[in-house]
Amino acid sequence: MTGAVAEGASLVVLGAGGHARSLLELLAARGQRAVGCIAPGAPTPASWPEDCPWLGDDLALDGLDITRVALVNGVGSVGSTALRRRVFDAARAHGFRLPPLVHPSAILTGDATLAEGAQVLAGAILQVGVTVGENALLNTGCIVDHDCAIGAHAHIAPGVTLSGDVRIDSGVHVGTGAVVIQGIRIGHNAIVGAGAVVTKDVAPGVTVVGSPARPLQRR
Repeated sequence: MTGAVAEGASLVVLGAGGHARSLLELLAARGQRAVGCIAPGAPTPASWPEDCPWLGDDLALDGLDITRVALVNGVGSVGSTALRRRVFDAARAHGFRLPPLVHPSAILTGDATLAEGAQVLAGAILQVGVTVGENALLNTGCIVDHDCAIGAHAHIAPGVTLSGDVRIDSGVHVGTGAVVIQGIRIGHNAIVGAGAVVTKDVAPGVTVVGSPARPLQRR
């Protein structure tokens, strides 16, 4: 899987924050560029490149030709991945394609598979037998070892290590630098805190933190 975009398709980024800027760099590294961005408001000129103009808010989607434009989900997540999923679902409901994207510096074995909208950022490593669901985000420098399955809309944050045969269900956020040992399953919409070491399965919707990781106790 190379993350190739159909020849001739223009790319428009959804969002104008930090993750969107990372994706502009990813595209540039691939010799591509976005023709513009869609966001609730115009991005700050000092932090946004001039060659990617603001096209308007969500209503601007109605003015794009779905046969000539492909979209890039530039919304990341910190904790809940719900907003990133809503952006993806809305784009699909309009009929747009969101091609998978892979940074040239990422390492993917030949049988790694990426569903629509999946993103693999700089320095990530995906080993043999890895599958990645739609709109999943594998962020900078993460390591995903053999036979791991990453569910739709999940976010594997920078520096995460997933040992072999880990299952990450849909909507999961695995925080920066976390480690998940082999054979573990993280249930739907669970959150793994930054730096956590997960040694046991995590139930759906639960937040775990620490080393070893335990459910977060709220007062």
